Amino acid sequence: MADRRVEERLEEAKRALKEKNCQPETEVIRAILEARIEQNITQKELARRTGIDQGDISKLEYGARNPSLKLLKRLAKGLNMKLKIEFVPMDEDEIEENMKSLENNSK
Repeated sequence: MADRRVEERLEEAKRALKEKNCQPETEVIRAILEARIEQNITQKELARRTGIDQGDISKLEYGARNPSLKLLKRLAKGLNMKLKIEFVPMDEDEIEENMKSLENNSK
């Protein structure tokens, strides 16, 4: 049941982020939702643990707000987790798309 709830919330967030290239944002949303639901923590409880307004947590989970690094650290701590951010090499197709995007941005 938790998996279904995560997938439903993630789909809602994906729709909200649809017109942007927001893969990292979607991954952050998935990580927050999965951790919270696996630990059976409500948004209200996470808000209490972190001092972050429950409405802001809801906005994050729906993709309506992008979290700062500071906010992500607070969320991780409230979920009894560590925050890990990494840079991952792109594959050839991603590099090609990225180069086109960079060229378009410079015009």
